[in-house]
Amino acid sequence: MVWIWTGFSLLILAFLALDLGVFHRKAHVVKVKEALTWSGVWAAVGLSFGVFVYHGYERRWMGLGSKPDPVDGEMNDGGSALSKYLTGYVVEKSLSVDNIFVIAMIFTAFAVPALYQHRVLFWGVFGALVMRAAMIAAGSRLIERFHWVLYVFGGFLILTGVRMLFVRESHKDPERHVVVRLARRLVPVTREYHGGHFFVTAGTPAVRMVTPLFLALLLVETTDLIFAVDSIPAIFAITGDPFLVFTSNVFAILGLRSLFFALAGLLDRFRYLKYALAAVLVVVGAKMLAASWLKAVVGRHFNFLLLAVVLSILALGIAGSWWADSRRRTR
Repeated sequence: MVWIWTGFSLLILAFLALDLGVFHRKAHVVKVKEALTWSGVWAAVGLSFGVFVYHGYERRWMGLGSKPDPVDGEMNDGGSALSKYLTGYVVEKSLSVDNIFVIAMIFTAFAVPALYQHRVLFWGVFGALVMRAAMIAAGSRLIERFHWVLYVFGGFLILTGVRMLFVRESHKDPERHVVVRLARRLVPVTREYHGGHFFVTAGTPAVRMVTPLFLALLLVETTDLIFAVDSIPAIFAITGDPFLVFTSNVFAILGLRSLFFALAGLLDRFRYLKYALAAVLVVVGAKMLAASWLKAVVGRHFNFLLLAVVLSILALGIAGSWWADSRRRTR
């Protein structure tokens, strides 16, 4: 298993190096067409990895699927591993859309130039991968030792989904966020942006200072940490296999930057998507609480049914939003 973890980590680092060092070496404003293209590329890469997941677990490559899944106690073969990977990928991808709303608000509040937004998102994604790797490792160990934690996660997801459905969130000024205020107290911050730099040396005598771009990055990282508290339990509702959990998370997050630029200008049109995401959290949480009963009624491949239900909910949310927006523009 060490070799497969090492190989996957090197693969992701290679993707990130190509992204920043080759394809986006020069700062530029990402247009919608480019963003849609890259969104398609990252989606294709993530879905294509499912082929490796199927054959890897079916043939037990390098120990894959050699231990029972801590969530359902089953040995993952190619089919079950693929269904869990795809369900996890879709759930994490859909939940990341909610994160885009907040990131757009942060960029607006800090007046981050469009030229440098990709740089902030790149390092934000890099930090998110590191944080989630640590949270997934801790969560996997916790579930292995205390299986009842799954029921806590399930209840938490249901409560979160209900809260999203009925509680209207009030977005405060990011400048008043406790993290930003603490940063301003601890380190000097420049008044203006200095290109794409997070740190600059200025003043007499010379003092190391952070730029507003760093504050935006800090808040993006903090936001992702908060969203991870919802999304990590959601993936553990599907599988407790660390490799499936981490890989589905990674490929969902890698496409977050391009998805942001593709959807940033269209967010107001998806008015019902938030309700669809809330319904997904409730369904996933209920699945976690009733996993034994569902397995007895539907069979061991009930994750395929969960995948179909999640896709249907998201499709209804998108279709309903599109229909409502069309009616509004017609009027």
